Formats: sequence, structure tokens, C-alpha cells
Amino acid sequence: MSQQGPQGLVERMEHHQVAIYLAAMAVGGLLGWADPDASPGLEHAINPVLGTLLFVTFLQVPAAELVRSLRDGRFLTAALVVNFVVVPLVVAGMFTFLPADPAVQVGVLLVLLCPCVDYVIVFSGLAGGSSRRLLAATPLLLVAQMLLLPLFLYMFMGSELADIVEASPFLEAFAFLIVIPLALAWALQAWSALWPAGQKFSDAATTTTVPLMAAILLTVVTPRSPTRRQPDRWAVVIPFYVLFLLVVTFAGKAVAKLFRLDAGAGRAIVFTGATRNSLVVLPLAPRSSPPRTPSWTGSPTTRRRRRSSPSTPPSGACGATSIPTSARASPSLI
Repeated sequence: MSQQGPQGLVERMEHHQVAIYLAAMAVGGLLGWADPDASPGLEHAINPVLGTLLFVTFLQVPAAELVRSLRDGRFLTAALVVNFVVVPLVVAGMFTFLPADPAVQVGVLLVLLCPCVDYVIVFSGLAGGSSRRLLAATPLLLVAQMLLLPLFLYMFMGSELADIVEASPFLEAFAFLIVIPLALAWALQAWSALWPAGQKFSDAATTTTVPLMAAILLTVVTPRSPTRRQPDRWAVVIPFYVLFLLVVTFAGKAVAKLFRLDAGAGRAIVFTGATRNSLVVLPLAPRSSPPRTPSWTGSPTTRRRRRSSPSTPPSGACGATSIPTSARASPSLI
């Protein structure tokens, strides 16, 4: 941000940003419930808006600081521990109490087992966390979740779901939400250092954080039409998400203390543990198909009735099987 600080409308927006974000989420929720046809259009807007928001965030992280963060071994190790040791243990503790619906279970697992690698950088920075350290940890977290998610799904659900994970959604998100915005931000930083026009453009861009954050919140929280039709199937997992958030927040603080991290790095660890990768794993949900005879619930007779239930949706479009419609919306709940 400019050294002189924003003035007028921009300054007032920053002062009232929490109220603006809550209003944006409320508008998005009401819009999704009142007009389900608006959801697809808003869904397509998520990545462009998020990419622009990340560009503005990266613009405020000097390249030299990012390079120094790559050598912060304690922070990187803490991020791996909280995301791939602590979080799976928390999920394992909750899994037994989840609804017996395999589609709901798959949706919850896809959300909670994958750490966020994009908008968490913005959220952490707004809370005083170290955005540059999280940005430096992004490639490591992305590769780790691609490798470990099949293993986690196998452990929780069996071998029939372990092969749904594909690298393309993760790589596309890394390219379009991390690499391209970061390259553009660094190019603008170089331009700003050489020309006054570049500095003016950079100052103007960094004043758009609040409107962009409000826009992304509005688009993300807009419910998809399947959730509008069957609220009873997805609403039951909300208490589990709330419990997860509370437990992982305190666990993240404990991990930060264990690794003796400073306040900014500690907040970043809490955010990376509590913020999940729902936008990236959402494309994986239609590819998943819950096991037909889940061993964790019901007698053989009960399982036969469940398999023959007329409420089970048919195969998805293009010849690909899909999980029930409500489960496709489950990853968008966080």
C-alpha cells in the first residue's frame, strides 16, 4: 500500500471491512437461495476474482522477502506437521460420528484433508499473519496434498476411492492462482522501481483489496442449487466443520509454540491448518463414487436396501459416474 495511505472511500472501506465482508456473504447466500440459476455464473467468476485478489496480495510482498522465506525450515516443517499430521488425526476423531451417507463422508474428507494454497494467503495477511511465508510454503503444501490425499482416502473409505485424485485441478490452480499472479506482481514491482507511472498503478491496485475480498466471499458462499433442494443432507455436517475449526485453531497454536515461531508465523500456521482447499478439490467430487457396500455402517440387509434405493442418482453426464448431487456441493461449504 502507498506510504501516505488510502484516502476517502478506500479508507472508509478498510475501516469497515469486516462489516463489508459479512454483508457480501449475506448477499451471496440470499442470491443463491432466491435465484439458483445465478450460481453457475458466479461459480465461473471465482477463479478470475481470486486470481486478481492474489495478484494484489503478492504485489505487497517484495520478491527478496519471499526468497528469504524459502529458507525458513522451522516454518515449513510446522506447516507440514499441522496439515498432514494434526489435521488427519482430528478428521479421524470426527469420522466415526459423521452421517452414514457415503456421499456426505466423501465431501467432508475432500474438504478437510486438503490445506488451502490460495486465498489463505490473503486471509492470513489481513489477520497479521506472515503472507510471504505461506506463499513460500505453497508449492510444498500443494505437492504433499496431491501425494497424500489418495492415501488418506484409502485409509478412511477403502481402495475404491483412492484413485479419484488427479493432478490437473491442483496444477491448474497452482498455475492460474499462484504462478501467473505472482509473475505479474513481480513484473509490476520491477516497473514501479523504474518508472513513476508504475508506482502510481501499483498504489492504485493495492487499494482494491477490500472490494476484491468482498467479491470473492460473495461468489464462494453462494449456494449451488443442489444444496437448495436438499438442505437436510448437507446441513448436518456444519457442526463438524465448526468443531474442526475450533480444534485445529488451538492445535495450530500449539504447533506454532512447539516450533518457537514468532507471532506472524504462528498466525500463518493457525490459518493454514484451519483453512481448507475446497475451491481446488471441488472438481474432484464429481469423479468420486462412494463404495457400494460400505463396511462401516449397517447390516448386509440394510446395505442391500441402500443399494437398491430409488433416491440414488444415476450416472453423471458424459458417461462418468458421479456421487449424489448433494455431495458435489459439500466441498463448497467451507
